[in-house]
Amino acid sequence: MIDRILIDTLNIKSRDFAVKWENLIRNNEHLKHYQDKDDETLIEAGRNCFRLLSRILDRGFDHSLIENFFAEFGKKHLHGGFPVSEAIFSLNLMQKVVIEFIMTEFAPENPMRMYQSLGALTRIAEFFLLGSFYITKGFLEEAYTGVSSHDKGSKDFFKKFFKDDCFIDEK
Repeated sequence: MIDRILIDTLNIKSRDFAVKWENLIRNNEHLKHYQDKDDETLIEAGRNCFRLLSRILDRGFDHSLIENFFAEFGKKHLHGGFPVSEAIFSLNLMQKVVIEFIMTEFAPENPMRMYQSLGALTRIAEFFLLGSFYITKGFLEEAYTGVSSHDKGSKDFFKKFFKDDCFIDEK
């Protein structure tokens, strides 16, 4: 069971978490495309993700909700000129913000919270891992769609470079 206070904190203080995430982005040399974005754009993007995490921890894993959110995230990043590696790394920084909060502010209050935090950390890790998976899928799906509509390459070409079978129409 996930502590209600953790779930509520992720939702109510989603902006605070997003500001910490935005600060990590600003201080990281590997996120050049993110650093070109203004603070409020980044904070709002982070805020939406932290709210989704809160909802998932509260109501259980809704794979279609996670898939839709992160696949769209990946597609938008492709159109925004972001490399998929930056999108994945930025998500890792979001996970870092949540873990640091749990380990420094939430769990140390009492032994029961520390125990509950172990279960929460597992679900949080699964959420961000699924997020990375679906960002990649969305990014690749959009890349495949773009390449196939502009470059009428052979099916063999697409099968060679787009290994996910969900992209290739076998008709």
